[in-house]
Parts: sequence; C-alpha cells; structure tokens
Amino acid sequence: MTLKLRTLLYSGASTFVMAGSAMAACPAVTQTDMMGVPVGETPQQFELADFEAAAGCEMEFSGNPEMDALNADLKGNPELPPLAERVPSAPLVAVPLAAIGTYGGTFNALSNATEAGTSDFLSVRHVNLVRYADDLQTIVPNVAKSWSWNDDFTQLTFELREGHKWSDGAPFTSADIKFWYDNLALDPKVIESPKDYVLVAGERMTVDTPDDTTVVFNLPSPKPGLLAHFATTYAPAFQPMHFLGQYHADINPEADALAAECGVESGIEGGSRYYGYSYWTDTPTPMLAAPD
Repeated sequence: MTLKLRTLLYSGASTFVMAGSAMAACPAVTQTDMMGVPVGETPQQFELADFEAAAGCEMEFSGNPEMDALNADLKGNPELPPLAERVPSAPLVAVPLAAIGTYGGTFNALSNATEAGTSDFLSVRHVNLVRYADDLQTIVPNVAKSWSWNDDFTQLTFELREGHKWSDGAPFTSADIKFWYDNLALDPKVIESPKDYVLVAGERMTVDTPDDTTVVFNLPSPKPGLLAHFATTYAPAFQPMHFLGQYHADINPEADALAAECGVESGIEGGSRYYGYSYWTDTPTPMLAAPD
C-alpha cells in the first residue's frame, strides 16, 4: 500500500518548528552542525526564546504550502487563520539530525491488514506531554513546556504552552487533559475497566486545573514512572473537550440527540468510535472530525 506522509504545521497536539525552516537571520542549525550555537538544556531542541538568545537572532516561520488543502480534508474545519495566529507564543524549536526536511513526499510500505502494519508506521505521529530524546534516556518537553515533581513523587505538575490550539482553531488547554482523564479514561461507559497506566497501585489519580496552562496530577501514592509513561505511550493524555465533549452526556445534556443526528444511537455508543482511542487514520472507523 502507499501512504502519503503529510507534514502538518497545525496547532494541535504539538507544534514543532524546525530551526531555520524559515530563516530571518537565524542559522539553519542541525545536530551535526550547530553553527556555533551552544547546545541547549535539553537534547536536540530549544524553547523559542532560548534558541533566539543562543543564536542571537529572531526567528520567523512559514507554513506548509499544502496546509489549506490538507485542512479542508478535516470535516467541519473552518478556513485557517494566518500562521502567526496558529502557533503557540512559545513554540518548541526542534533541531534536525543532518538536514532540514521538506514538505510532502510519498512513503511506500507493505501491510497485511489495516491494524497489523500501518499502525506501526502511523504511531510515530502520536505526541504526548513529554517524549524521550534520541538518546532514549532523557525525557524532554513536547506538548507541555515544562514539568515538576513534588518531593515524594505524589504530585506531577505540567505547564502547557500559551496559545496552543487544535486544528480547528479552538484553544488547547488544561481542560482537555482533565476531560481525557475524568470523562474518558475513567468512564466505564467509554472504557469498561481503566487501563493500568491511568491508575496508581490500582487507585485513581485526581487532576486539578488551576488555570488554562497548568495541570496537576495528584497521585494516591508515589509513581515516578508516570512521567516515563507519558513519554512513551501512543495514547495522548488529552482529547479535545470542545469537540468530543459534545457527545458525552456528563458534559452536554443534548449529547444523545446530537449523536443521533450523526447516525449513532447515543453519544456513549458513538464514544468507541469518536473518543480518541480509535483515531487511527488507517482504520475503517467512522469519524466526525479529526481533532489534530
């Protein structure tokens, strides 16, 4: 089969901007040639302000020239606003290995079933709050800008990126993480039994959202491995509440009626199709829209 790899510079689960992808005076650094720019605190990436300070430049950005056409494939998405209105105020600058990539291209692969092979390829598109750097040892920021533990590993706090957005332009906030945990991961009507990774020694966590960019996971007992889980799992710790919440009766009293308009008997029945856990682009699963 043939898979078309689409490089999207959207405001969704995460926004990566390749250093030098649209240069002003900024050097087009790579991991093999940093062009005199000091290595940052985290491997292969910088926060935007840190990169500009280290390189002594001001970065400008340009989007995928095919982005408007790609966006039109997402049902119900409005026209894209200007790029400057889509990226966070503090985007992540990722340093490529040896060269800056280009948009487009076709990747040819063989698979014996939609879930058997192509998911292995497409799983690399999933992002989470943090990730492992190429050394496979260092956890670095990703969707989240930073994180911190308390002294006994019973409270994990994430700071998100200001101005992050989903592909339809809706803000990406801490509410999307709390919605994923409270209304999807722990709802027996959506998932019969909670996955082990959303529990701590069999007990649930609680999620606090003191503001739009702060998320606090409160653990019933220490679980330092929770951060590593977020860095490795293909299942993101967030879902678009503004979209999926429409079909969840705990969020929207009209959820069942709205789901019926879309061809399913109830919001919860549609949940197995619409609630993020089946958002594989290669599965024959009905979708209302793609959140990212």
